[in-house]
Amino acid sequence: MSTTEEEPNPYELIGVGLEATEAEIKTAYRQRSLKVHPDRNPNNSDAARKFHELNQAYELLLDPLRRMALDAKYRLKEARKARYAKYDAKRKNLVDELEEREHVFKKARVEKEEKQKQVWRDNEKIMEEGRRLREEREKELQKREEEARRQAMEIEPPALGMLDTTVKLRWLLSARPTLTKSEELSSLLAPFGAIDSSDIVISLKPSPPKKPKRGTALIPFKQIGDAFAAVCSSNSVARGLQDVEVSWAEGKEPELIGWLKKMGKLGGETTTKRSIPNSTPAAPMAASISSPFSSFPTSFPELSNSSPSAPPPASSNVKGVDYESLTMMRLRQAERERLEREIREQDAMEE
Repeated sequence: MSTTEEEPNPYELIGVGLEATEAEIKTAYRQRSLKVHPDRNPNNSDAARKFHELNQAYELLLDPLRRMALDAKYRLKEARKARYAKYDAKRKNLVDELEEREHVFKKARVEKEEKQKQVWRDNEKIMEEGRRLREEREKELQKREEEARRQAMEIEPPALGMLDTTVKLRWLLSARPTLTKSEELSSLLAPFGAIDSSDIVISLKPSPPKKPKRGTALIPFKQIGDAFAAVCSSNSVARGLQDVEVSWAEGKEPELIGWLKKMGKLGGETTTKRSIPNSTPAAPMAASISSPFSSFPTSFPELSNSSPSAPPPASSNVKGVDYESLTMMRLRQAERERLEREIREQDAMEE
């Protein structure tokens, strides 16, 4: 209320009443502006402020909506003054007290609402901080789990593949004319370990009746360590494999061998100090292997005595053979047949 009374009255600034018309307002403005214009009052430091207030009042009174709101406020003030004039001093004090209480109540309500909003904002900040900390803990826990999983994968060896114990031999028949049958191949690789002779696959190229020039064979070992030793001895004269190239059947090193190398379980002081004389450059790793098991862990179980690629029995009720074993046998047989097909197709293309 006091703030409203302290505000300048636009009608008083221009010098007109509440009922003045627009034309009267414009006329009064021109007359008053000539009196308070800064150019007319160069020695008055307050002239610019008064001229500005005059312009503000003039623009307000020429705006119908703003003038309507202003008129309503002044009429209400005049009515209130008239009403107060009829009250005695005691009644006036009562009204003032009620208005003051209403003002205090409104102020307290606004402050309470502001405090409530501040509490909500603080709660939001706390909840946001809690969410951030929870996400950080979850990320840290996930990171630790991944690290533990990675370490577990490094510690636990990968599963043995169906063809991880099978090697592929390539040789020229002009250099090794006797290697045309399974018996000769078994005898050649017997020093490395036990072989499933019944599953040896031989491909001579070109096929008879033409005179073959080169040979290819798949030799399944019973132990992956024996197959590893044979691959390391490829073209080794000391191991009797001169002019015979030995590689893995799938064309890549088994995951188990890579895991053993990564874990440092292949090779050692006892094997690196002993070397085979007359080893050829084609078998660099064979020089550190003095026997088929000299540098390979012996903790891996031996495969079944029955051929891994042999066809499954006619009935699944055979003692000691469960459904999982039969499934693995069928998978190994299918993979072995696929490799044999690829070898024969490759031989046919080279012919």
